Amino acid sequence: MPYIKVKDRTRAAHSPETAGELNFQLTQAVQDYVHRNGLTYQTLNDVVGALEGVKAEFQRRVVAPYETIKIATNGDVYDQDLLSRPDVGLPSV
Repeated sequence: MPYIKVKDRTRAAHSPETAGELNFQLTQAVQDYVHRNGLTYQTLNDVVGALEGVKAEFQRRVVAPYETIKIATNGDVYDQDLLSRPDVGLPSV
């Protein structure tokens, strides 16, 4: 949980400059949503679903393409034999 100084909270809530302040901004948005919609299973499920959706979309649309560019620029650190194995990721029997 981010602990932002009281004097920095108004700015951080609108224009975060650090990872901690971004966490604070998101926490404030979640709390506002819960206050408006009530502390119910549905509201909590809505929040978790929205956060997971944002995370997944950010990963897919921003992080993955960035990583692809960096692999092309700097070379892959993963062994291609490992990546091409069909059993990678399957549990051991």
